[in-house]
Amino acid sequence: MHTPLQRIKSKIFTHYNDPELLRQLSFYRFKNKKIVFTNGCFDILHKGHVEYLAKAASLGDVLIVGLNSDESVKRLKGEHRPVNNQDARSLLLASLAFVSDVVIFTEDTPLELQKVILPQVMVKGGDYKAEEIVGYDLVTSKGGQVVIIDMVEGYSTTSIIKKTEI
Repeated sequence: MHTPLQRIKSKIFTHYNDPELLRQLSFYRFKNKKIVFTNGCFDILHKGHVEYLAKAASLGDVLIVGLNSDESVKRLKGEHRPVNNQDARSLLLASLAFVSDVVIFTEDTPLELQKVILPQVMVKGGDYKAEEIVGYDLVTSKGGQVVIIDMVEGYSTTSIIKKTEI
């Protein structure tokens, strides 16, 4: 029997070519599970993230979260980010009951990860336009859909950081 912490950690993959992840994806496909994918930095997990992820999870049977690695976050957000390292961020995401798997990726975009996962539904926050999202062509060419979920007003990692700087 696994402890709760072991169960949480078993949902985290440090690379998209991990044999265990590939086995898990094969299982989902064999069981005809509808795979939903989203990605992000999720630097300081907050209410907006949880509501967004819960809504994303409701669009299918399995929610896989692509998580930017520490190096990737630094390149995208600047030298002082991330606030929390990838181990902490992935553990928090994996602890959410509706998150099936967390996969860390090192590239600036999740395209290579998306090619492995081949989700039926890809989700991004309301600050994006569907056609501009990385992987839009990949998902829609396979008959999948791209869904935009509205952001929760007043919640963002950047605003939380700014509040602590005052």
